[in-house]
Amino acid sequence: MIRILLVRHATNDLLGQVLYGRRPGVRLNAEGIRQAHAIADRLAASCALSEVVSSPLERALETAAAIAGRQNLTVTIDDDLTEIDFGTWTGTAFSELLDREDWRNFNRRRATTSPPGGESMLQVQARAWRSIMRTVDKYRHEDAAVAFVTHGDVVRSVLLLVLGMPIDLIHRLEISPASLSEIRVWQNVTTVYGVNQILYEGLREC
Repeated sequence: MIRILLVRHATNDLLGQVLYGRRPGVRLNAEGIRQAHAIADRLAASCALSEVVSSPLERALETAAAIAGRQNLTVTIDDDLTEIDFGTWTGTAFSELLDREDWRNFNRRRATTSPPGGESMLQVQARAWRSIMRTVDKYRHEDAAVAFVTHGDVVRSVLLLVLGMPIDLIHRLEISPASLSEIRVWQNVTTVYGVNQILYEGLREC
C-alpha cells in the first residue's frame, strides 16, 4: 500500500489578501513556521515517511524542509506540484478581482476557463496526477508513505480526480493552509482516506 499525504503549505502574510500564485519571494511568516514544525512533529510521531516531494515555491519548500528534517530526509523538488499559473492576475489584490466578470466566470467554470495568460485547472490536475503516478510506480512493490507539499488548488485537483467529481465543484472542498489530505493506492485501487485534516492547534475556535 502506498500512502499519499497531500500537505498544503503553511501560512504567510499575503494569504487571503493577494493572489500571489507563482510570485517569487512569498515565504512563511512566524505563524506559518510554527505550523510547519507542528505538522512535522505530528507526522514524525505517527508515520515513517519514505520521501518528501515539494513544489519549487518558497512557501512549500519551507514547509517541506521542516517535515523532511524531522525524519532525516532530503526534499525532492517536483515542478509538477507548483501552484497554478494565474497569468496576468498574479500579484493582484483579491479586492480588485472580486468585481471582475472574468474572475467570477473562472470560479464558476473552472473546467472550461483559465486565467488570462495562465493555466487551466485541467492542466493542473494532469501534472499533479503525473507527479503522484511517478511516485506510485517508484514504490509499487513496497509499502510506502510519501508527503507531497503543494498548494490548495493542486490538492483539490487531485482529490476531485480520485472522487470522480467535476472540476467545477472545486469550491466544495476546503483545503486549509498547513492541512493534510490523504489518498491510498493499493493494487491499483485509489481511495480517499482524509480531507483537510488539521495537524496543529489553534486554526479555529468554536
